[in-house]
Amino acid sequence: MDGAALARAALTRKPHAVARLISCMEDTRVSRAPARDEAIATLEAEAAARDHRSTVVGITGTPGSGKSSLVSATTREMLRQDADATIAVVAIDPSSQVTKGALLGDRMRMRTAVDETRLFFRSQASVTALGGLAPPTYLVVRALATLYDYVIVETVGIGQSEADIKHLADTVYLVMAPGGGDEVQMIKAGIVEIPDAFVVNKADTPGASATYHQLRGALWLARPLDSESVSVLLASARRGDGIADLAGTILGLRAQGSAQEGIAERAGHFFELWVRDEWGRQGVRALRADPLLASSCDPVAGFGAAQQAFNDGMRSRLS
Repeated sequence: MDGAALARAALTRKPHAVARLISCMEDTRVSRAPARDEAIATLEAEAAARDHRSTVVGITGTPGSGKSSLVSATTREMLRQDADATIAVVAIDPSSQVTKGALLGDRMRMRTAVDETRLFFRSQASVTALGGLAPPTYLVVRALATLYDYVIVETVGIGQSEADIKHLADTVYLVMAPGGGDEVQMIKAGIVEIPDAFVVNKADTPGASATYHQLRGALWLARPLDSESVSVLLASARRGDGIADLAGTILGLRAQGSAQEGIAERAGHFFELWVRDEWGRQGVRALRADPLLASSCDPVAGFGAAQQAFNDGMRSRLS
């Protein structure tokens, strides 16, 4: 099936049709690049015609903080509060060292009915990528943002190097669990510099209140200019504390959502990551220093075409 046909089928938001579209976005073979570009172009043209806006929300946090359970509880509550809302969840799972596929821990926590068109869930293997996202995540989110009101991206984890979600999401929530260390440790981990808001999960366990106040102290030290305006929410995915507030806050982000061109324009960062993966530092230097080569690559208009143009340009330089 060509890209345009995949896109038209996915517009129904039937899970099997959306899954086939996402499989196309995840297929990194050069031969599938035209289909990926055609599907994206078809979807974005249709979304622009109906003035569709989508909000991309990043959910990140340390391993064991309860991100998956929090996402599952929050999305269910969002649909309860707004029956017209449509949500897609992309969960980046750790990769199996044997099969290199995703260890589907998130899917165990989040199940949807086979005929549910308001909520779509997809696991992705992180492969060997740093940054908290998988290599195809950008194109997957770009496609899903044309179909759903909210796209929630749950990263595989966060530290000082897992900051790519900031380049993809409109709003980033960092989920923490009690007992993660004092405010000095939080600053050393570099985690308080990235998010727009914080959730202290597992608020029904001992130490949650202390973690809340330590986080407030870390914000005052690391982000003195905006520490007072940064939201910190106490929640418990298991007991339901704070879930209604978090769901309502995310639903309220729709008014600040991005038109499709806004999400498309984020392609530059992820194209450079692809260049680094494929061509290393030599490729990144060429992309930044050679105006002719850079101008031949337009990942906003067509990510696959830009990849092919860059490959051709680098081979020409090296021949």
